[in-house]
Amino acid sequence: MKLKFAVAGLLAAASFSALASDQTVDLTVGGDNFFNSAVPGGDGVLSGGVDVITFGGLDAGVYNLVVTISGQKLTFNDALSNLNGVTGKYTEDGKYRFYGVEATGSSPFTLTLFGNADIGAKYSGEVSVSAVPEPSTYGMLLGGMGIMAFLARRKSKQA
Repeated sequence: MKLKFAVAGLLAAASFSALASDQTVDLTVGGDNFFNSAVPGGDGVLSGGVDVITFGGLDAGVYNLVVTISGQKLTFNDALSNLNGVTGKYTEDGKYRFYGVEATGSSPFTLTLFGNADIGAKYSGEVSVSAVPEPSTYGMLLGGMGIMAFLARRKSKQA
């Protein structure tokens, strides 16, 4: 249990020490994955009109990502900003979200944010990662349920 807290602490520290642009965030499945731009020593929020954030650290597989970004004193270009080619959408609560981006393999996910920032601009984000089960997983689940139903029916006939 202590190892879990140590790993979570290291991931949180790593995310806070990243630069405002061109940063890399290591993700964990089902973990609290955060990134932000409010770090001293960075080259500035949306410096040159673009920030590139790479999400890595995942093993080979199929993943579903949801990225949520909150910010102030900045605007994102909806037509150009993307996560692995999928454009984001503003929600009613004023957040910028990328829903259900799927990718295979261990190649990193790349979030490219285009926009304009005023003085004092900052943003923070959260990434929700879930592994997409393989079809064989569903086959094993259905097979197990079928066996349980067969045994229950057989037991009820004997009684």
